[in-house]
Amino acid sequence: MSDLEKFRRETRAWLEANCPPEMRKPMTSEEDTFWGGRNARFSSEAQRVWFERMRDKGWTVPHWPQEYGGGGLDGEEAKIVRQEMAAIGARAPLASFGISMLGPALLKYGTEAQKKEHLPKITAGLIRWCQGYSEPNAGSDLASLQTRAETDGGDFIINGQKVWTSYANYADWIFCLVRTDPKAKKHDGISFILFDMASKGVSTKPILLISGRSPFCETFFDNVRVPKSHVVGTVNRGWDVAKYLLQHERAMISGMGERGVGRPLGQVAADSVGHDEQGRLEDPILRGQIAAFEIDEAALAAAAERAVDLAKAGQSHPAFSSAMKYYGTELNKRRYEILMSAGGIDALEWESERSKGGARPRAWLRTKANSIEGGTSEVMLGIVAKRILDLPGG
Repeated sequence: MSDLEKFRRETRAWLEANCPPEMRKPMTSEEDTFWGGRNARFSSEAQRVWFERMRDKGWTVPHWPQEYGGGGLDGEEAKIVRQEMAAIGARAPLASFGISMLGPALLKYGTEAQKKEHLPKITAGLIRWCQGYSEPNAGSDLASLQTRAETDGGDFIINGQKVWTSYANYADWIFCLVRTDPKAKKHDGISFILFDMASKGVSTKPILLISGRSPFCETFFDNVRVPKSHVVGTVNRGWDVAKYLLQHERAMISGMGERGVGRPLGQVAADSVGHDEQGRLEDPILRGQIAAFEIDEAALAAAAERAVDLAKAGQSHPAFSSAMKYYGTELNKRRYEILMSAGGIDALEWESERSKGGARPRAWLRTKANSIEGGTSEVMLGIVAKRILDLPGG
């Protein structure tokens, strides 16, 4: 038996013994996701047990170094953990922008002191992070941001506004882009800085979406004092960090199109349309839509695995995350279009107890933002055309 085969068998046995049955069922609401943080609450005892066992194992982020709270696994071992979790339907024990976005940037650009300060808290679910990138007049053209940070001795004084800050009203810390040199070219003079959302002068205001709910906020900074030591990378060179982090953000967002989210579409559709005499969905058009969707879903999953393998081998294209982001978000929108079609008139229920407060139509409306957040679909296609396909253009 090879070392990897032995590791797979041990991993499978450990997961079988330690993942509670409740954590092997599809998630049905936001409460099923554990985000961690100073004010975190577990939705169930099973959720607590699963998180703590994975945390103690180092498997909230199995591929991070052990000295920062990770599992210290190599690329192949981490892949096996993902595969074996998927095989039993195990939920991720911790969702975190610290894991999916900030952590990789810190590992590449952070000082040793910054890594030791923040990474173990991320893996242990102690701090919940949010992202301060977009501004009212700096969305797709992010480098036009105007939130400024002015020097005051060993500190920066930050003033400005961010928008579409996901879960800012729940976050403990923020990783933020600020302009530290207003005279420089717009892609220069930007710094990447970390600070506590409890700092004096920080406030948030939720943004209501068409779905009636929203994870987004406006975030305001009024003379917020932050030590210069909180800058990640070099002062005025934050755009380098920002671009690197965006690759990971787009890869994270693309994941919403992957398989394993909720019950299979065929099962959901059968609840409404029933089966024919051969045990197939009664509606042949819907049946074809679901079959085509599941083929594309499987293709995305395969592409995601390939992306991980290429990244570990140092062969990944920096623009590939844009292709994944586009494909994954458009696929997720298709998923909810099919769910609405499959539900018939019942899918339009908005506030009833039976519909869990209109969970399906609200989720469908929420997906409309998928092709905007993290870079619009049009911008992603432009990046693919220019940087991967090498097509001419401005």
